[in-house]
Amino acid sequence: MGAAGRQPMIPWLAPGDPFPPVERSLRHPNGLLAASRHLDADLLVAAYAQGIFPWFSEGDPVLWWSPDPRLVLFTDEFVARRSLVRRIRAGLNAGRYEVRVDADFEATMRACAEPRRGQEGTWITGPMLAAYAELHRRELAHSVEVFSAGRRIGGLYGVTLGRMFFGESMFSREPDASKIALAALVALLRLEEVPLLDCQQETAHLASLGARAIARARFCSHVAAAVPRPPIDWPRYRHEPVTSLLRAY
Repeated sequence: MGAAGRQPMIPWLAPGDPFPPVERSLRHPNGLLAASRHLDADLLVAAYAQGIFPWFSEGDPVLWWSPDPRLVLFTDEFVARRSLVRRIRAGLNAGRYEVRVDADFEATMRACAEPRRGQEGTWITGPMLAAYAELHRRELAHSVEVFSAGRRIGGLYGVTLGRMFFGESMFSREPDASKIALAALVALLRLEEVPLLDCQQETAHLASLGARAIARARFCSHVAAAVPRPPIDWPRYRHEPVTSLLRAY
């Protein structure tokens, strides 16, 4: 730390530069590790494999983060509250819901980017959409969408490396629709013996669904073990609706 009030410096990454060790992340703001001007699919893969993710606003440099602690959801700790279970069961009995994997990845990202109440702008910028769309083409990013009467009412997307799923964002156009998408994803991950879903940063919403904070060192150790494992067979879930996953609840 320099003179009073001066903020500590973070590395500026040029193309080809490696990420610094996550232990060098700042405490304030929690987890800020590095900045760059470029963002592409290869850089994203390198980041996620080390427990790092990008988060920045339109017009800002790309900021890279690895907070400590890290919010995660252990798939066997997912909390489906009574109101959510009732909504899922009623929707299934009425044939109201259809859940799909990768129905339209970019449309799901764009839905997640839509402005939310009390929010201005979005952190899902054009360059981010392009980079994650490339990951999707490489089978390294996937979406789960909930439809009702042919209309996309909720969904989520994230990055997947080996047996690790890094959640990115969710959206709802009807009550609990994003929670239904998450419930379906958790059921899929349980089938695939994926024990942990990365939630990145603490929020009351995710905590209410069973997510909890763990030490960054523990999280990165899990990532290091999970990423080299054989990947999930995502095309298996893409050919037809996976609505039956909700019957787990």
